[in-house]
Amino acid sequence: MQRLILMRHAKAEKSSASGRDRDRPLSDKGRADAAAMGRALAARGMKPDLAFVSPSTRTRQTWDLLHDAFGDVQVREPEPLYNGASETLRRYVEGAEDEAGCLMVVAHNPGIHLLAVEYLVESAASPSVLERMSGGFPPGAAAIFIVDVAGRCTFEGFLQPRDLAGE
Repeated sequence: MQRLILMRHAKAEKSSASGRDRDRPLSDKGRADAAAMGRALAARGMKPDLAFVSPSTRTRQTWDLLHDAFGDVQVREPEPLYNGASETLRRYVEGAEDEAGCLMVVAHNPGIHLLAVEYLVESAASPSVLERMSGGFPPGAAAIFIVDVAGRCTFEGFLQPRDLAGE
């Protein structure tokens, strides 16, 4: 793997018709943001060939809107990614090191945010990068890492829907 994209699902409705958290759909803003993020990532040459997507409604909907910009991508929806802890997400990332050139994980906070921060700390990211990431991981945001041959992740960028106003 040469690149890793950790993304939080886009903005979701506060509740679902079923009352179950995992069934919450994206809001109108979330749908627009997810489609815009897909276009922005693809325009920057960041097209995954493998995606791990939490099986919740909001993450699957986020992926469906992202996918339109990426083309053919192998997708897996492992159950443990639903509200998975950073350790769970990391196991999936590490398990796919030899399967993909670019891996994307679409999941939930706090796990996705904590994993991004862990990779920043491990790679001795600059204080300004750590400070920016400590400010939170909003819906629809993506942390992008370059992965070296030893599997170490180095920060490449952080993209949020609000950054795309002019795109």
